[in-house]
Amino acid sequence: MVKVGVVLGSTRPGRLGASVASWVMELAAMRSDAEFELVDVDEYKLPVLDEAVPPMMGQVEHQHTKDWAAAIARYDAFVFITAEYNRSLPGALKNAIDYVFYEWHNKAAGIVSYGAAGGVRAAENLRLVLGELKVATTREQVLLSIHTDFENWTVFTPSDQHVATLNTVFDEVVAWGSALKSLRDK
Repeated sequence: MVKVGVVLGSTRPGRLGASVASWVMELAAMRSDAEFELVDVDEYKLPVLDEAVPPMMGQVEHQHTKDWAAAIARYDAFVFITAEYNRSLPGALKNAIDYVFYEWHNKAAGIVSYGAAGGVRAAENLRLVLGELKVATTREQVLLSIHTDFENWTVFTPSDQHVATLNTVFDEVVAWGSALKSLRDK
């Protein structure tokens, strides 16, 4: 069975992403075609990238890097939940992605983003970063607007249309995560 890590990328106090992650995990729990687990970047307390050697060299010095690498390695696919900060993804998410290299290769990812414009620019930036790491991103994505999907900009109240879109993201992530297994096994 495909293992999907749902990566919560914001570490900001009072982050809206926690409520989005709860919603994603609630819908994921209704599926029987994959195992979904929450991967909260905040729980790993990664400092700004502090490995002296680039991750592609495979020479890890710090235990926090080893722990993060092991966490990422065990998944076949991902669903990234990202806020949009200043037209890009949160620094903590980018930092976490940069910590490892081969652990991302030949996996699939879907994106759930939120922000004033649905987080579309964060999603675009994330696609560029993931492409460099040989992660295949799905076409379908969930774009949540601070204006329409969050009451008073704080209480998450997604519209019903997002449920269908998220299920399509799940379908694609599970299918692609499974299809890319032969590449990961090489």
